Amino acid sequence: MTGEVPDETVRALEATLFAAEEPMSVEALAGHLGGLENAVVRQALDELQGHYSRRGIRLVERGKRWHFETAPDLAHLLRREREQVRRLSRAATEVLAIIAYHEPVSRAEIESIRGLQTAKGTLDVLMEAGWIKLAGRREVPGRPVIYATTPEFLDHFGLSSRRDLPGIDELRAAGLLDPVDEAFEAFQGENDEVDEASEPDGDEETDDFSAEEPA
Repeated sequence: MTGEVPDETVRALEATLFAAEEPMSVEALAGHLGGLENAVVRQALDELQGHYSRRGIRLVERGKRWHFETAPDLAHLLRREREQVRRLSRAATEVLAIIAYHEPVSRAEIESIRGLQTAKGTLDVLMEAGWIKLAGRREVPGRPVIYATTPEFLDHFGLSSRRDLPGIDELRAAGLLDPVDEAFEAFQGENDEVDEASEPDGDEETDDFSAEEPA
């Protein structure tokens, strides 16, 4: 689209984002403002982002959703006295990295990549932090639960999308980002011989999912 966005549109968008209780997508903003074209909304967002680029708050996009946040160099002024930093264990850090680079993945796939068993408590910690979520089930025997990262994960680490994850090329060159399908196919092949009625991994994942479903 060419031409300037009407000032009233920019002001309406600014007011909407200030009042919003959570980040909003371009589509949601367009609908809220009376069915504007997405291109108009994007142009208005670009204009607002430029306007706030040198101010105390910034307009940012995280996971295709937009919101205002404190400028990074001023964040210390609003930091609460009580320590709120969650220090992850090495296992939790590894699991989070695997999910971020390979999502969606199941617990069995995570273990195949790590070469170690993953305690359910490790996944619980990441879910309590709001950084991963249940993303459905893999359509294979046992239908294991699969996990993915959340917009809160992107926001916490200052990422606009998973494409901004650091070191992907280096990790791939080192062989650490091989497709998870190979690991999962190996896992599936080992379990094809197991009596379908037992399905230990499927039962365990199902129990975990049911326990957390009400939350």
